[in-house]
Amino acid sequence: MHIELPEKRYYGIGEVAKAFDVNTSLIRFWEKEFDALKPKKNAKGNRKFTPEDIKNLQLIYHLVKERGFTLEGAKIHLKESKQKTLDNFEIIAKLERIKTELKKIKEQL
Repeated sequence: MHIELPEKRYYGIGEVAKAFDVNTSLIRFWEKEFDALKPKKNAKGNRKFTPEDIKNLQLIYHLVKERGFTLEGAKIHLKESKQKTLDNFEIIAKLERIKTELKKIKEQL
């Protein structure tokens, strides 16, 4: 899944939820379930996600929503072979970006 977010240091939970097309409650739930997600919280308790958190969210989204892992299965998979999964995910993301660019070129012809 390719998400469109502007280049920023921190993203609000609403921006992140809109980019992933999920509810904010799901993002908050995943934050509790997965140790990899550590958004910064300000004095009011608002969550601010860094670009590193966004990458981790993309990986979790890929495992849970696209590949159909259960939450426990995704946790185990990330603990056992995180680097291999991350490498595969990065390859898939690059190929999806190439695919969208090729579709744009095709439409322009």
